[in-house]
Amino acid sequence: MAVGSVIAFWGVSFLLVLVPGADWAYAIAAGLRDRTVLPAVGGLLAGYVALTAVVAGGVATVVARSPLVLTVLTAVGAAYLVWLGTATLARPSAPTAGAEESAGSWLRRAVKGAGISGLNPKALLLFLALLPQFIAQGATWPVAAQIAFLGLVHTANCAAVYTGVGTAARLVLRARPTAARAVIRCSGAAMVAIGALLLVERLLS
Repeated sequence: MAVGSVIAFWGVSFLLVLVPGADWAYAIAAGLRDRTVLPAVGGLLAGYVALTAVVAGGVATVVARSPLVLTVLTAVGAAYLVWLGTATLARPSAPTAGAEESAGSWLRRAVKGAGISGLNPKALLLFLALLPQFIAQGATWPVAAQIAFLGLVHTANCAAVYTGVGTAARLVLRARPTAARAVIRCSGAAMVAIGALLLVERLLS
């Protein structure tokens, strides 16, 4: 692949990752409620790796061309976001010094993160619309390999931004439990709103 194309894609991808959304909301909530953001961010990244594999395998093209399949996918992803946001609103606990983490909580947080990014139909369509524009036809690398590489570049951008967002939220608000609860509530509300908007937009399209 041409270095110029990779750099151009990296810039576009980075700007898109900087736009707040469900991923941001989950990273912030994890930063405020957990001892480390690594499980939550790791789950988000796993979701994007899975999307990259789907797009590289060509399955996403079939999904995008099928209104029924895309509607079902949107409904599942939207319902997951609404459920997770509602749960966050119901338990807006601030970080507590010395809090014990329950067994298996790392895995649960990672699975939640993977669900948020991997079940997001907007992310799937973004990959479909964005990645092909930077693919060089007739290049030494096969198209699937180019898509996989660019998907990993996007995932690396996500890793840097979401880790920074979650860590910054925890450091800034650690000594402010009231403000932390307010931010967690906002994060939960954002997840509910994004999920509802995804569903309404798809049903009206």
